Amino acid sequence: MRRKRLVTILIVVTAVLMLGGFAAAQAIYIPVISKGFQHQFWQAVRLGAEKAARDYKVVITFEGPENESMVDKQLDMLQTDLAKNPSAICFAALDSKAAIPLLQEAKKRKIPIIGFDSGVDSDIPVTTAATDNVAAAALAADKMAQLIGGSGKVGVIIHDQTSRTGIDRGTGFLGQMKKKYPNIQIIGPQYGGGDQLKSTDLAKAMIQANPDIKGFFGGNEGSIIGVLNAVKELNLVGKVVVIGYDSGKQQLDAIRSGAEAGAITQDPIGIGYKAVEAAVKAIRGQPVPKNIDTGFHWFDKTNIDDPAIAAVLYN
Repeated sequence: MRRKRLVTILIVVTAVLMLGGFAAAQAIYIPVISKGFQHQFWQAVRLGAEKAARDYKVVITFEGPENESMVDKQLDMLQTDLAKNPSAICFAALDSKAAIPLLQEAKKRKIPIIGFDSGVDSDIPVTTAATDNVAAAALAADKMAQLIGGSGKVGVIIHDQTSRTGIDRGTGFLGQMKKKYPNIQIIGPQYGGGDQLKSTDLAKAMIQANPDIKGFFGGNEGSIIGVLNAVKELNLVGKVVVIGYDSGKQQLDAIRSGAEAGAITQDPIGIGYKAVEAAVKAIRGQPVPKNIDTGFHWFDKTNIDDPAIAAVLYN
């Protein structure tokens, strides 16, 4: 009798373990590959992705190279994740073309690709959750022109000319200046890889070569922090109009102090959430729009503490 009871218990335990293993095997797994980890922007995107994972009861990983110049490392991450046969992949491309062969492999294997923040030059992604960076950077150009009186020299430092965000922000700012403000002379653009130190050196060199420069636009968090460092080191705080992108503590402090005139904020938490949400819908065969516009806002010291703005800023 005892032996029969023991055998019964073992059968039940084995069945439970097998069912648990089957459930784990059936879990929706979505790797989320960002452009980097060095900026707080990506940590805010991660918070949004993790919230969506909880809400939709899926498993995600969030990863990215150490900085936004490491295209090859990001491609290695994409290849490694493909080998794990995920349910879908969320991908923010450092290079809008380099990843296409791997994305084609994902398409062959029917693994949906969801772009976020920075898309690729391909129709392979089911959708891309991102800011309209051309329109956002054009707004930054309008603000700059207004603040410097419609004429003068403006330095431009963008993080790169290979990612969709770098291309679009440069296009938006430069295109708007050319179209509407013929008396503003653009210095650059220069590309700092989103690295603060490199962007600082670039901004200092631009100032030294153009001592009459009236303004600077930085295309992402690392770029604008570099500009702020250069302006401070050369004792030009309050004498040069500085406009940035994204947020982070250093930018928020600079805007509150007047060292920075203002910035364009995206909705990084929303970007992360919408990317994972779209991945789940694609896995389930539900329709998703080709582009998910996650919005943007201009903020300065007059509205930095407004609830609607504060909700999309990060430290």
